Amino acid sequence: MSPRASSDRCRAARLRSFAVSYWPVVVPVVAAVALALVWGRSLSGWQVGLAGCALAGAVLAAVHHAEVIAHRVGEPFGSLVLALAVTVIEVALIVTLMADGGDKSATLARDTVFAALMITCNGIVGLCLLVGALRRRVAVFNAEGTGAAFGAVATLAGLSLVLPTFTTTAPGPRFSPAQLVFAALAALILYGLFVATQTVRHRDYFLPVTAEGEVIDTDDHAEPPSARAALSSLGLLFVALVAVVGLAKSVSPAIESAVAAAGLPASVVGVVIALLVLLPESIAAVRAARGDRVQTSLNLGLGSAMASIGLTIPAVAVASLWLNGPLVLGLGATHMVLLALTVAVGTLTVIPGRATPLQGGVHLSLLAAYIVLAVSP
Repeated sequence: MSPRASSDRCRAARLRSFAVSYWPVVVPVVAAVALALVWGRSLSGWQVGLAGCALAGAVLAAVHHAEVIAHRVGEPFGSLVLALAVTVIEVALIVTLMADGGDKSATLARDTVFAALMITCNGIVGLCLLVGALRRRVAVFNAEGTGAAFGAVATLAGLSLVLPTFTTTAPGPRFSPAQLVFAALAALILYGLFVATQTVRHRDYFLPVTAEGEVIDTDDHAEPPSARAALSSLGLLFVALVAVVGLAKSVSPAIESAVAAAGLPASVVGVVIALLVLLPESIAAVRAARGDRVQTSLNLGLGSAMASIGLTIPAVAVASLWLNGPLVLGLGATHMVLLALTVAVGTLTVIPGRATPLQGGVHLSLLAAYIVLAVSP
């Protein structure tokens, strides 16, 4: 081999090493810059394409940094960090859109929360159970922790999204001010109890388990990152998630135009945006399931659902004090049927503490039904 060819090969190797080492730092910054350039502007076709590429890069960077943090703090804290970070930013986006939307945003919080519920409880959970079961024939998880999380999600969904349809104090599927205060307080208290149960009193219920039911409390594959690296990842995770949500909002007009041009209902836009916002958690959950840590993936899915209700309802309750227009939280008949099926199927899935590909397929079929009915009500 000539000296020049050897030099070129060494240079290429150094470039690859640099890209592998620094892309998690560079990509969130580039995505944030792209967000600053496109925010509040009408985008052309090629600009939408560039924003979409930045969005995809931000999603991958968010997953990487979430895994670094999870490796440092351990489970279930790592899952909680990602779920909480995504939900806080998502709530801020919802309140901002409600402030700008007037009466037409009356159902925005309800539609967003329900979309998040269906995506997490059926999409993420179903896909992770399917991946875990195909890998080990049976996906094994801790029934105590998963059942507690799913029960809390079902309770908050019923209190916040079903009851308003049947109350009579306020007209329509709405809460009266006193009822809304109760729903907000119940959501906050139950979410606080869930976090305390998951991280303090019964942390072992939310740790991955082996096929024999033994709890896995350590990661033997690699040394955990340093505190400095974890803090850096925490900051970059926040930047990446801001970019994900902001870029999703920036490309939403193009999505709305495409949906309208296709003759689809406006609710499809909410489904697409929810899918984009939850993409980091979905990828992280599937990777955990592929690594034979199904419990970690369920923590991500159900934790995101819990955070979505537990933080969104109190936030919109406070925002309704100064926002004009009604706040509609009650679901329609079709969505209540889907929610009831999700609760029933989820309960039967959780009780044994193990699942076959069939259970994963059933959950995914419910998500498919939700998407089909969103496209064709």
